[in-house]
Amino acid sequence: MTEKISYQDKPWLKHYAKEVPHSIDYVEMCLPDMLEKTAGEFPDRTALICQDYFVTFSELREMVNRFATCLHDFGIGMGDPVAVLLPTCIQSVVAYYAILKLGGIAVMNNPMYADRELKYQYNDSGAKILICLDLLANRMIKLRPETGITHIVYTSLNDYLPEQNSDSGQPVVAVEDSENLYHWKDCMLKYSPDPPEVDLKWDETAVFQYTGGTTGLSKGAILTHRNLCSMIQMYAAWFHDGKKGEETMMAASPVFHILGMQVAQNLSIYMGWRNVLLPKPATEFILEAINKYRPSYSPLVPTHYIGMLQHPDLKDTDLTCFKGAFSGGASLPVNVLHSFEEISKAEICEGFGMSETSPQTHLNPYRGGGPRKPGSIGIPWIDTEVRIVDLETGEKDMPVGEAGEMLFRGPQVTKGYHNKPEETSVSITPDGWLHSGDIARMDEDGYFYVVDRKKDMVISGGYNIYPREVEEVFYQDSRVNKVAVIGIPDEKRGENVKAFVTLKQGEEATTEQLMEFCRERLAKYKWPVQIEIRDSLPESNVGKILKKDLKAEELLKN
Repeated sequence: MTEKISYQDKPWLKHYAKEVPHSIDYVEMCLPDMLEKTAGEFPDRTALICQDYFVTFSELREMVNRFATCLHDFGIGMGDPVAVLLPTCIQSVVAYYAILKLGGIAVMNNPMYADRELKYQYNDSGAKILICLDLLANRMIKLRPETGITHIVYTSLNDYLPEQNSDSGQPVVAVEDSENLYHWKDCMLKYSPDPPEVDLKWDETAVFQYTGGTTGLSKGAILTHRNLCSMIQMYAAWFHDGKKGEETMMAASPVFHILGMQVAQNLSIYMGWRNVLLPKPATEFILEAINKYRPSYSPLVPTHYIGMLQHPDLKDTDLTCFKGAFSGGASLPVNVLHSFEEISKAEICEGFGMSETSPQTHLNPYRGGGPRKPGSIGIPWIDTEVRIVDLETGEKDMPVGEAGEMLFRGPQVTKGYHNKPEETSVSITPDGWLHSGDIARMDEDGYFYVVDRKKDMVISGGYNIYPREVEEVFYQDSRVNKVAVIGIPDEKRGENVKAFVTLKQGEEATTEQLMEFCRERLAKYKWPVQIEIRDSLPESNVGKILKKDLKAEELLKN
């Protein structure tokens, strides 16, 4: 039966909820147009809440226009990249939309990055203006001579606090004097909300979204207004029970990351939802925000779910406000999904995506759709084509049910990498198919399963071993908190399996006990030859375990 099904048949369409269209006639609306439209429809509706400071949509529009006028005075116009180095906060949203208002390109950077990483992204993007947090300003002033940055605007999380808060408007750190250095609040007071009109096209570049760098040097995916706004319209159609102007989003995933940028930030503005911004998305702040603001939706990563389930304040938190929650960034262990859903009564839609896909290509069906299959990344999004091809040539479609590299094509897929024509030609075929670098398979219902990263696959004695499969076995052990499996060099077998494990708080286990657990559940050639129990594992800002760091450690040992 499976042999008769092809990827071109799109067997997944039958699992869409009846309210979800198979295709969309997209409104060619650029991101700044979304804000203008929503501010016109819901001017007095709360748009942003950050540290108990409230901003309405009309106030947000005025703030964006003021800062756009400022950036124009600094020389920013059509096609000019501007770097943003901020956590999830009001200023980050304002800066993003102000840049786009002028036809500029937003270059969102991770505030946790080292100077070496930031220097590379500033120079690769060509940014001349930087908006950063005061806590980082002195570092950036010192770094500036090694980059093309000419102007720096710095701001503080204290710039927007309720008046009754004694820290309101107080600087967090002293920022040293420097040429072309400006304070955010001074810019907002100085400039009028009258930026120049720009004839912005749907195919103009909106964002250089740098990849997470979990496998090497980050690349700037070129994302257009078409890419981003098409995806937003897909989200609005998929989550069909979301009512315009009535819901609350919680931005726990950072808006400098593509998941937070699109789902938490841009979808909320498109839908007229209030958005609770969390500059510090630690578990206690997430639970506090849930109790206080009762969010309907939130894009979360596995670290958030695991953190909430293990936090002592969970017993005092009512999670039943959620209609739906998203899970992305990394694989969500099945036991975590079930535990969170049982407590919250929400539907967690686990999906899949990349910086290059604005951000998603797959999601499990939402209310009224087909079954959600735990462990599956779900079914392809509206207007999204997906194929599984052979690993050798990358051209031959694999039979349904068999693993190969996953490719996709759709309106949300990048047109290439900034300044990297060779990498673009390797990753994207002439007819628009993006190579994901992930090994996956599709079942006969059209659901997809990521087996592993192509680069992470361990070849031991001629056997292909998928680390994710071994990791899932470890996650079945109730003592295990997090696990990462990599290949380590072996003279005889080429590679062997090594597992790095952290235990849940209060749990104890020896490496031999963990090994015994694996032996009963894995073929012998998949057994780890080493298990290392650690206090923590290296992670990215969205909870992806940085296997490249673990591999680097092992290479140093050898």
